[in-house]
Amino acid sequence: MENVVELRKVTKQFKDFSVKNIDLQVKKGFVTGFIGANGAGKSTTIKMMMNLLKPDNGEVKVFGLDYATHEKEIKEPIGFVYDGNVFFEGLTLKDIKRIVGPAYKRWDDSLFYHYAGKFDLPLNKAIKTFSKGMQMKASLAIALSHHAELIIMDEPTAGLDPIFRRELLDLLQELMIDGNRTIFFSTHITSDLDRIADYIAFMRNGELEFHNSIHETGESYALVKGGLDLLDRDTEKHFVHVTRASTGFEALTDDVQAVKDTFGDMVVIEPASLEDIMYYLKGDVQHV
Repeated sequence: MENVVELRKVTKQFKDFSVKNIDLQVKKGFVTGFIGANGAGKSTTIKMMMNLLKPDNGEVKVFGLDYATHEKEIKEPIGFVYDGNVFFEGLTLKDIKRIVGPAYKRWDDSLFYHYAGKFDLPLNKAIKTFSKGMQMKASLAIALSHHAELIIMDEPTAGLDPIFRRELLDLLQELMIDGNRTIFFSTHITSDLDRIADYIAFMRNGELEFHNSIHETGESYALVKGGLDLLDRDTEKHFVHVTRASTGFEALTDDVQAVKDTFGDMVVIEPASLEDIMYYLKGDVQHV
């Protein structure tokens, strides 16, 4: 099975927002970064992946199965990590283990205690006493303790300090070594994906703007810098977006060859980062 998750022509309409015609495949054994501004439709898409929302139209399949007939079978090998605490705050981590563990056929107590120790998590203190970073670690420990094959993370690093975010990314890289896990990582902090993502899916205003390998994404876009005198109605057609300043212009292009043919050595062409792409495509970005 090449694709762990498949969304085909998925649409969900709300009163003042909609997710429209999403075609998205999450490949087995890879890390897919899911980027876009807050409100772009990332969480709505993830909720439909998890069957927490039902699409108005289209098809959602996970592990090749349909939720209508195989919901329990689908969710058994999924680990979910949210950006906030999802557990009752008065419970301890040991309480949560006793409640959650029996729900999974492959729950592994030894693995749970391994991650609780690795993350320095107290077993007998109420979740409400945990910092945001500790709450996220607790969610991750629970998600990993039943040998999850698909780990879905919805903004897990939002509000966390850079040191812990780096530790999390290192852990995720370790988890991917055996090639049996798939990670779907939603974030608007693009720097989190530079080191670990294999594929990038970019949501904008409820639509999937693109879904490429991170290499293809880097090859498809570039930043162009030059003098204002080079801009006119015809030359600007080569750019996705242009910003002007007294010192010149900076623009994003998705047609590098056309820019080279038109401008030659009169402009500077540089690789575009994920942050650049989000910013110039008006996807917003959080600078960290």
